[in-house]
Amino acid sequence: MVPTLQDGDRLLVLNAMLDNDYEYGDIVVLRKDTFLEEPIVKRVIATEGQTVDIDFTAGAVYVDGQLLEEDDIRQPTYLEEGLEFPVTVPEGCVFVMGDNRNDSDDSRDPELGPVDTRQILGRAVFLLFPGVTADTDKRDFGRIGPLT
Repeated sequence: MVPTLQDGDRLLVLNAMLDNDYEYGDIVVLRKDTFLEEPIVKRVIATEGQTVDIDFTAGAVYVDGQLLEEDDIRQPTYLEEGLEFPVTVPEGCVFVMGDNRNDSDDSRDPELGPVDTRQILGRAVFLLFPGVTADTDKRDFGRIGPLT
């Protein structure tokens, strides 16, 4: 999720049992044991019934035919991970991607694919304590605050 999040960031996460109405842009913590044993943090790109298409040559992501304007990503989406597009998100699922798209395992990988919302542990809403930023090898306390 670089640049939005760094390794070691401490987050406030709202429990999915209390808050499970996900929408575009939400940062979620999820676990799918058949994909990875550890929880992962990703951004919701699309919800049930929406269609995701990616032009890997242009690095552009479309939802329901509309180009996403993604200010939070590190670089355009050039990395294909095997899922065939376009994909319509099944009922009860979300499509998630990392902000560091070309170095991210996410719903583009057929082993993860669209994520059943029951696999979401919660929504990350606040950065409580920053991890060490890879670029500077320091903690940036100015990053503390709400996540968008």
